Amino acid sequence: METHNTRYTRTPQSEKMKWVNHVAKLMDNQFRMPGTNFRFGLDPILGFLPVAGDLASFGVSAMLVMTMARHGASGKVVALMLVNIVLDTLIGSIPVLGNIFDFFFKANQRNVRLLTRHYEEGKYQGSGKGVIIGVLVAIVVLFILLIWVLWQLAEWIYTQLAAIL
Repeated sequence: METHNTRYTRTPQSEKMKWVNHVAKLMDNQFRMPGTNFRFGLDPILGFLPVAGDLASFGVSAMLVMTMARHGASGKVVALMLVNIVLDTLIGSIPVLGNIFDFFFKANQRNVRLLTRHYEEGKYQGSGKGVIIGVLVAIVVLFILLIWVLWQLAEWIYTQLAAIL
């Protein structure tokens, strides 16, 4: 019986898929909490670095989505992946609550599962070059939105601190 993962070993994109799986695991499930089965990755750890950590996590997630789009993800699957990284980035950028959210949401693993289901359902369409420009535009817009939200949050925090002092 052939498993899903062995199917990729015979395709030219298998190295890219291995890379996508490896990076997604590193970001979301690389480490295990001692004495438990709870796993986490670099994404929630980066979330402890205000702004820079959220931007770094967003960049890695966006790079993974671009790679998956180049290797056959449909426009619908890419759109769902973008929703995952937007939720992860926007909610993850909220102090304290966002850090807790990052430990549980695991957007990159969700995106790999979306792509896996896409392949298993037989909807693989080839290169996916038709959605790459749309993905690039969406990533740029999301990046600008993230910067704006973080700016608004910083302004609000500054105003609250100024009122207290």
